[in-house]
Amino acid sequence: MNRRDAIQQVALLLGGMISAPAMAGVLGEKTNFGESVPVSAEQEAFLSELADVIIPTTSTPGAKAAGVEKFIVRVMRDCFPKEDQEKFYAGLTKLNTDSRSSFGKSFVELDGAQKIQAIKSLTTSDKAFFLRMKELTVTGYFTSEIGATKALEYLPIPGRFEGCVPLKPGQKAWAL
Repeated sequence: MNRRDAIQQVALLLGGMISAPAMAGVLGEKTNFGESVPVSAEQEAFLSELADVIIPTTSTPGAKAAGVEKFIVRVMRDCFPKEDQEKFYAGLTKLNTDSRSSFGKSFVELDGAQKIQAIKSLTTSDKAFFLRMKELTVTGYFTSEIGATKALEYLPIPGRFEGCVPLKPGQKAWAL
C-alpha cells in the first residue's frame, strides 16, 4: 500500500465516523433503542396540565395549546433510557400523590393557586424532576409552531444579516 492509498482510506474512515452521528441527527433517528415506559392517557393529560402551569395562556397561547405534552412523551420515549423515564414518571406520580394528601384532590382537579402551591412544594421535594419537566416544557413550547410564531417574533423569510438592530420597547424575542 502506498502513502496516497493510506491517506485516502484514513480520510474515508474518519469521514464515515464523523458523518454517521450527524446524519442520524439530521434524519431524526431515535437515540434510545431500548425499552420505553408506556404512557397512559391520564398521564398525558396530567403532563398537559402541569406544562400549562409552567407556561400558562396569557396574551399568547400556553403550553397546553401548543401540545407540549406530546413533545414531552416523545422525547422521553425516544431520547431517554428506561431508568430515566421511570424516574420522570415516578415524579409525576409523586406530585399527584402529594396533591391528594395536601388538598384531597388530584393535581388535574386543583384550581390555579393550588396547582402553583403544589409545584412550589415540588421544587424543594423533587427538584430534579421539576427541572427536567420545566426544561422539556420550555423546549417543547418554543420549538412548536405556536411558541415560535405567537410567543416569539418570527420572520419566515429573513433578509440580510444585521448585527445590530434597534429594538422597540416591548418587542418579542426572535425565533430562530
